Amino acid sequence: MKNTIILLFLASFSFQGYAQLDKKYFKKLQTEKVTSTDAVEWRQFGPGMAGYCEQYWCHPTNTNVMFMSPDMFNSYGTWDNGKSWHTIKDYDGNGSDMRRVQAIEFSRQTASFGLAIDVRGDLYRTDNTGKNWNKVPDFIGKGRYASLAVDPSNDNNWYVGSGDFWNVKANHRSLNNLKGVVYKYASYGNILKSSDKGKTWKKITNGLPETLDVGRIIVDPNNSKNIIMATNSGVYRSTDQGENWEISATGLPNNLPRDMASYYNPKTKEFVLYVLEQTFYIPDGKTLKTKGGIYKSTDGGRNWSSISGNIALDYTKITTYDAIRGYWKTMAFWFGKSENSIKEQYPNLPTEMFTTFNRLVVNPLNKDEIYISYNVKHDKAFGPGDVWKTTDGGKNWIATARTGKDWAANKDKAYWESRNNPLGENTKFAHLQAEIDHRPEISGNRFMQINNKGELFICIEQQILRSNNGGQSWEQVDDIETKSGSKHWVGRGGSNLPGRFMLLDTGIKGRKFFCSGEHGLWENASLDDYPDKNAVAVKQIEGQVNEKGATSIASVAVHPKDPNIIYILMFRQDHRGAFRRSTDGGKTWEDLSVPLPWTGNTSSEHIFQYSLSIDYKNPKNIYFTVIANAISEVSDSKLSDEFNILGVMKSSDGGLTWNLSNTGLPEGASVNRIAMDPENPSVLYAASNQGKKGVLGGLYRTTNGASNWEAVAIPSAIKSVNNVFVDKKTKDIYISCGTKMGTFDEGGVWRSKNNGKSWEKIFDMPYVWQTETSPLNSNLITVVVAAQNEAKGATNVNPGAYLSKDAGKTWTKINKNLGQPDTITDLKPDPEDESILWCALKGSGWAKAIIK
Repeated sequence: MKNTIILLFLASFSFQGYAQLDKKYFKKLQTEKVTSTDAVEWRQFGPGMAGYCEQYWCHPTNTNVMFMSPDMFNSYGTWDNGKSWHTIKDYDGNGSDMRRVQAIEFSRQTASFGLAIDVRGDLYRTDNTGKNWNKVPDFIGKGRYASLAVDPSNDNNWYVGSGDFWNVKANHRSLNNLKGVVYKYASYGNILKSSDKGKTWKKITNGLPETLDVGRIIVDPNNSKNIIMATNSGVYRSTDQGENWEISATGLPNNLPRDMASYYNPKTKEFVLYVLEQTFYIPDGKTLKTKGGIYKSTDGGRNWSSISGNIALDYTKITTYDAIRGYWKTMAFWFGKSENSIKEQYPNLPTEMFTTFNRLVVNPLNKDEIYISYNVKHDKAFGPGDVWKTTDGGKNWIATARTGKDWAANKDKAYWESRNNPLGENTKFAHLQAEIDHRPEISGNRFMQINNKGELFICIEQQILRSNNGGQSWEQVDDIETKSGSKHWVGRGGSNLPGRFMLLDTGIKGRKFFCSGEHGLWENASLDDYPDKNAVAVKQIEGQVNEKGATSIASVAVHPKDPNIIYILMFRQDHRGAFRRSTDGGKTWEDLSVPLPWTGNTSSEHIFQYSLSIDYKNPKNIYFTVIANAISEVSDSKLSDEFNILGVMKSSDGGLTWNLSNTGLPEGASVNRIAMDPENPSVLYAASNQGKKGVLGGLYRTTNGASNWEAVAIPSAIKSVNNVFVDKKTKDIYISCGTKMGTFDEGGVWRSKNNGKSWEKIFDMPYVWQTETSPLNSNLITVVVAAQNEAKGATNVNPGAYLSKDAGKTWTKINKNLGQPDTITDLKPDPEDESILWCALKGSGWAKAIIK
């Protein structure tokens, strides 16, 4: 049956053994990719970006086509100039394709033909303008490659540059490390060349150093033999179509480029190259000065001349705290000394100083309109203005992207007016606006691209901004506000949000809560004037919208007798480990207690809590679980080895105090989920996956409110119970089982219709994360299959979402448009409309589907 999975099962069976499944079918499932049905099509919603994006590309000839690859392993394309975004990953694959794409490039002769290379060094080809990508077989690249280029005159000729040049967060240059970091996972010292549109490749090393890290490759549009590269080892040039290379840096003071761009006029044949030099900081008496800047070449890269103009600033006239603080931190890093020693040795602030720039673009319609930027948050950079611009070829530069409270307050007004620099904040954000307005300019810019019409795209903090007026103003393009001032947002589909637990039954009809990492708690909202009534609008009720709000929400629950009382748990960052409460429906919040105090780094060390559950008869009894071995969680390896508060936590006084309630559970047990009996809240089930020190998982039950637990007999092959769910109508118990490296026998979905006395297997996959039934129709079952280890798992080709409409007799794969089927964090039917499904994904927000 095309596009459909049918799983056939025989009669029920006890846990000692189960009926023979369709072995031929499951052999196919184990080894072949199965396509999702068209009957369920997901539509992403929620905050559009809301996460870091360092890679973005504009199609060279088609303004409507753009691509981005944010840091949560998703990749998107738009074919309508950014109105909507869609995954370009294979939603029926294993999730590892097209993740953190390093480069995308398209032919100038055939606009639909392009190549892409991803973080693993896999090469992909498209022949339909990037809507679908197919892995190029037998690609010789091994390890990570950083850049990709096509000959603009002949799309037979392609070039790939080795290295990890754009790892801005970690690959910092300094006086003692001028060429940057060499990573074991990347290839270095070569370029790859193809003369047949990427079908076959050869490696070239002639004239190139072993540690070569390539940032940009540009082929001269007037001469295919002339190729210029910006690398960690300098500007290189080939005059024989990439076969041999030599340094070409006459006029460059440091010859350590950070970026390179070009301008070409097809009518006049004028070709100009531009380079950003790595900034050197040099002692100058009791202060410091710089060497570097912006350079151009009009002779194909042979000779270079400075166009740095007045880019240097007088730091004796800049009083913004973070600019000065950033200056001292950068100098300390550059010289490899402490800040105090730098201040003692060079106490005077410089009168001519510029930062370490790392992005450069030029308007393809105007060679004198040039933009440079830097990342003050993640690179070793400092100073005001995230993007700088010149319109006179480099004589005069202005800060053209301005964010934060200092620009809004016109700080250092006299100095900026003396430079003819505009004042005021000129960037607009969505839900991040309140936070941006109340803090200094410390977010940093992550990428910069310009399309063939001269429109600019950047990423400040966690939103993509667009300027179509030459940098005079910038507006976020990730979300659409349903009406001005509503703060109700409809995402355009390109979310990088860490989606987490969803609470769909909140005690108020129609209200739903969505947890996220780094961006707080969200509630569905009115669409107001938004024309598409099938869209989903959301509003943030905790997080950046509130000063000092909680941003990484692990779980949420509602008081069973007062739906305006809401409780949340935080797994990292602000208020990590706290139990937080709102008594006014999410308008205001307070930390009620801190059941999981942990003094480690609040950003990098995570605490995984889940299953926040409240006794529906006695709401003073509250429970949650603490997980050791997170499965589809954000950064699942970030739990500290020293953290040992694991298992079931209980409060008997409404969340004021907490105690571990692990009596009867194995020592070191990792409890992923608990489920409360729908008739007796003192009866709970605990799903334990594999914990620390090799502790095996299992299913446990308490009949006295977690005072003690007893093991429930389940099939002996099961080594990890990842989830437990109790159907409120039928009282059937479902357990989701399996591991990253386990067998089919260990995994799957098992159901008990008699309170755990016997079990039948209703779904057979080696690694199942979650199973839930519809509150309206017990025959409707959703299942989440997580991705196994690619090298050692039983299968890695069919992770994702599955649906049964007949109580588990037949199943359908429903991944269509889910860009991360391998990391679904939550999936469940709607409690009010059985035709609606909801999904949360590890790194691409939330999605809604209507069953056709």
